[in-house]
Amino acid sequence: MNVLHANEPRTLTEAERLDWLRLARSENVGPITFFALLARFGTPSAVLDALPALARRGGRRRPIKVCSRAAAEREAEALDRLGGHLIALGEPAYPPALAAIDDPPPVIALRGRADLLAGDSVAVVGARNASANGLHFAERLATDLGAAGLTVVSGMARGIDARAHAGALPTGTVAIMGGGIDVLYPKENRALFEKLLAEGTVVAEAPLGTVPIGRHFPRRNRIIAGLCRGVVIVEGAARSGSLITARLALEQGREVMAVPGSPLDPRASGPNRLIRQGATLVESADHVLEALAEGGRQILGEPRKPWPEDAAPGAPEDDDAPANARDTVTALLGPSPVPVDMLVRQSRLTPAMVATILLELELAGRLERQPGNRVSLSRPAA
Repeated sequence: MNVLHANEPRTLTEAERLDWLRLARSENVGPITFFALLARFGTPSAVLDALPALARRGGRRRPIKVCSRAAAEREAEALDRLGGHLIALGEPAYPPALAAIDDPPPVIALRGRADLLAGDSVAVVGARNASANGLHFAERLATDLGAAGLTVVSGMARGIDARAHAGALPTGTVAIMGGGIDVLYPKENRALFEKLLAEGTVVAEAPLGTVPIGRHFPRRNRIIAGLCRGVVIVEGAARSGSLITARLALEQGREVMAVPGSPLDPRASGPNRLIRQGATLVESADHVLEALAEGGRQILGEPRKPWPEDAAPGAPEDDDAPANARDTVTALLGPSPVPVDMLVRQSRLTPAMVATILLELELAGRLERQPGNRVSLSRPAA
């Protein structure tokens, strides 16, 4: 079967899924890079073979760490022992809403009910140190949204997230983990976690055993927003993670909704600011349902196809690049993000050549991807 044109959903073979996992777990391969490499080489197996040479061309001095087949097999077997399984983008069970964002996870781990990923969802998120009123409202809102046929998604954090999951347990709720799917965080949510495994769904992008740290949560938040038709913010400071989720939802074309609060309570500053900026004011589940109905049922953006129809396997050889092309692109980069389109114009190279050079630099650890299709130069790898 020619996978380059197999863009209808299909279940991967075990060998194919392991290759997806290996590539996703290899050093310096984020979601955007994963699919850019796949578009260029056609299959994860071909990408894995090409990674060392690409990283060397980008200026890497030590070998790039490519996830071994044995390591991928160990992770898959450990997940199986937990009663979970892996889902790759392009498989029938992969959530179509999540596949429509710019940087969907190539592979997700799932424990619990896979069917909850297929229906209409709404996220309910908010402050960890929530007020008594906020906690009560979040649980009641989640209960009512579940009764209306929506799956409630949240981030398993203490406070608003935990109460939203609790309220929606009878009808269906999905928890997105900040670390590995086997790592409970916070520990106080153990009873809730066990109920989610039995009655709901738990999803993670990170490898098994990953302990969540601060930089993991924005990546988790993009999945929370990406799974849903809309996001409701119930309490949160102006610089909280909940506001990051709201921004990501807006970028992804989702409905952004917020519960107003007292101006005397710092926990209300985030939702109140969102409302001033145009978010839908929510005082009940009916307001959420009205906002979703007005926004339409179709998710903005088409689901990403794992293998573009026009993919041409292979990559330009070194001889195809104009002399000093990599130096030209590197010289245009700095610590401040720059749009890729600007690099193409100023370098006077083809978009394909600039894209190849950026891939090489990223695999070498010298480039960072930024929101809005922008890139910046990072410190070279040792």
